[in-house]
Amino acid sequence: MYFVGSPFINFLSLLRSKRIAVREVCCSFRLPDESMSVLFDSQIKFPTPTSEEKPGNLAGVRHIILVLSGKGGVGKSTISTELALALRHAGKKVGILDVDLCGPSIPRMLRAQGRAVHQCGSGWVPVFVDQEQSISLMSVGFLLENPDQAVVWRGPKKNALIKQFVSDVAWGQLDYLVVDTPPGTSDEHMAALDALRPYSPLGALVVTTPQAVSVGDVRRELTFCRKTGLRVIGIVENMSGFVCPHCTECTNVFSRGGGEELARHAGVPFLGSVPLDPELTRSLEEGRDFIQEFPQSPAFPVLSAIAQKILNETSAQLS
Repeated sequence: MYFVGSPFINFLSLLRSKRIAVREVCCSFRLPDESMSVLFDSQIKFPTPTSEEKPGNLAGVRHIILVLSGKGGVGKSTISTELALALRHAGKKVGILDVDLCGPSIPRMLRAQGRAVHQCGSGWVPVFVDQEQSISLMSVGFLLENPDQAVVWRGPKKNALIKQFVSDVAWGQLDYLVVDTPPGTSDEHMAALDALRPYSPLGALVVTTPQAVSVGDVRRELTFCRKTGLRVIGIVENMSGFVCPHCTECTNVFSRGGGEELARHAGVPFLGSVPLDPELTRSLEEGRDFIQEFPQSPAFPVLSAIAQKILNETSAQLS
């Protein structure tokens, strides 16, 4: 297996300093600069740093939002993607940092699979999703040689990559940076929060589905936010009923109201209930812009309202 390129200088130094066994690295990467390779199947040759780490790549980011949930499969990546699109259509410049290292799905949702990550003097250049460069994206999905490759890493390696994503991606000037996280309250979340804390994140947008099993796990996520001092912007209830496209009757497939009740008990804002929507599912599968193409969908007004509430909050903070 190979690591290619100089951007992982700090990461490789961590492997060496921690004396982590080479055989634990079970993932192949394609990195921007292919002038140097490191073969993990034999002797490791660590590259020598040619320049010091350049801090301040988040200095031009005005607001940072973490999308969290204690439960997997509730649609964090969906909400992250649609929030970014809605903010973009509101005239904002948005970045998405995908730190779900084992399940990087946002490149597909934005039709950006297979794009290359390049280098500049400040670090890695994120992938621009649109011609206007109003949405930029960084994900481990861009670094995998094979999209079916599994990232089989222990915590220290995950933490190192997340910290390097935060420090080495040259985002430039952004109005919002949306950070899509994996489920849980573990290593990746602590690493991301610790790395982002110096930049004063706006807070966390917590996603749940309405059923009690999901709400119970998400309640633990709220405890995580309290313990780490991360403010909760609000709770979003996803997959909240199915609206028939023919008669508009709503069927509560996964029950309804669990997210709103959780927000009331926790004393945090409830941002909205996003229904199950075949058009939303199709747009994510095909990498289309749902906010632009399906304004008549039942999910559209809810997603737009969530983005507007975030815009109103950040505007109030500035005034």
